[in-house]
Amino acid sequence: MNAPAFQQYQTEFTRHIRNPKVAPRPAGVSVRRMAVYNEIVFNNLQGLVESCFPLTREVLGVRRWTRLVRRFFVQHQCATPIFRQIPEEFLRWLEAEPQTDYPPFLHSLTHYEWIELSLAVSDAVMPEHVDPQGDLLTSCPVLTPALALLSYPYAVQRIGKRYKPTQPDSQPTQIVAFRRADDEVKFIVLNPVSARLLALLAEGTSTGLQALTQIAQELQHPKPDVVINSGLEILENLRLEQVIIGVLRAL
Repeated sequence: MNAPAFQQYQTEFTRHIRNPKVAPRPAGVSVRRMAVYNEIVFNNLQGLVESCFPLTREVLGVRRWTRLVRRFFVQHQCATPIFRQIPEEFLRWLEAEPQTDYPPFLHSLTHYEWIELSLAVSDAVMPEHVDPQGDLLTSCPVLTPALALLSYPYAVQRIGKRYKPTQPDSQPTQIVAFRRADDEVKFIVLNPVSARLLALLAEGTSTGLQALTQIAQELQHPKPDVVINSGLEILENLRLEQVIIGVLRAL
């Protein structure tokens, strides 16, 4: 059954807006008027995307960035009408459609930028039964709920106009991204021990001492006390930064 004429017109209209080089302009609409619609719709989309990825835009330059967003506009069917979720749609599209003619770090960089928005709008709430001043060794440290442990093949925090790597680094860059109590999103680059410690604590079942003892065993360190003492300093610094918000209070 054919769609009503107005729906056919709407389909032609939107197809042309999405890809004016391929889809013909609907009959009866002037070139000038259609160009206005094309520009407004694309510019709105581009504004939504680049508000989340300003560094990517800067690194690529205006022309390459605009060409990338245009590809997204043409190729991807967004599954959400919520504006703040459009950057995530862009990120998922990049993941599914790797851009081989763009820098190899593109997906890592865009994910690094997107995670800030993701944590900023997260509805994670602070858990109850947390003692902010509790002993981090003998009790189970509690991580702030709006948190992401990240691992990238590139030092994404260094990428910019003057640093554009062409090959992955020999070791991944590990980062913790988190939202503080004042709603500021922060990033901390981790060393391997700190990253492993946070990964163990994120499971929510280990005391600080248990986690550090496991790390000492994994490292086959001849002096476990050295790892534990150094690890306690890491724990306290993470509490100071609000990555750790306290310890699980005994009920």
